[in-house]
Amino acid sequence: MSAPLLRPLPRPHAERTLFCLSFCGGGTAPFRPWAAALPEDTELVLYCYPGREGRYSSPFARDWEELLGGALTALRGVATRPYVLAGHSMGAWVAFDLALRAERAEVAPPQALVVSAAHAPDSRRTDPDAPPHVGNTDEELLDWMFTVGQMPEAVRAEPELRQMAVEVLRADLRAMDTYRYHPGDRVRAPLQLLHGEDDDLDAEALARWRPLTTGRFESTPLPGGHFYTPPVWQRLPAHMTALRPERAGRSVERSGSGR
Repeated sequence: MSAPLLRPLPRPHAERTLFCLSFCGGGTAPFRPWAAALPEDTELVLYCYPGREGRYSSPFARDWEELLGGALTALRGVATRPYVLAGHSMGAWVAFDLALRAERAEVAPPQALVVSAAHAPDSRRTDPDAPPHVGNTDEELLDWMFTVGQMPEAVRAEPELRQMAVEVLRADLRAMDTYRYHPGDRVRAPLQLLHGEDDDLDAEALARWRPLTTGRFESTPLPGGHFYTPPVWQRLPAHMTALRPERAGRSVERSGSGR
């Protein structure tokens, strides 16, 4: 079995780590270009959920506890130096819960938490049957992945690849459905929320993240939808305040454009 951690551009002497968690049904591939967008003192480390890529032979996580247990074990090896924790979509919930578990397990907490393109974990969608949902048909899930930009046209055109994509998405949706936010849970790390201006997150949904940290909060709108525009996605770490040395120490709360 391959290791769950991937370092696209190894920097063993880096001063800090950007530890990333993927979206529902995703792997590490979409995040690998970020390595080139990081400052020289930062190493990109990607966590691969079981059942895909190099962990294809590993069973999918059966529920949220199993998914987070594996992620926390991996984090222990990363937290030996300062790190920023980041997650996109479902990965935002994983990152939030992982930050909480790190504090409780006496693992060094993150310097900052970056959540991207996600509703706050203490909220539920107004339409629970809308894609993506475990009750959706394969075609509904495929249409959703294609619409939000999660599935390239080349994958959609290959029946075997389509089936694999749906299986991975369903497995993650099943695990995600067992997650329960516990009222009062808040992280201590500064929290930055990245969100696409054309995504389905309204002002009320964005505001629900603010009470989930006792630290600094920042909301950053960026061009595009759920996966932003391709140029923004390719260099998304450039919009993470915690990775900018000249700004990381500021104790301010702000909302600003990421253009």
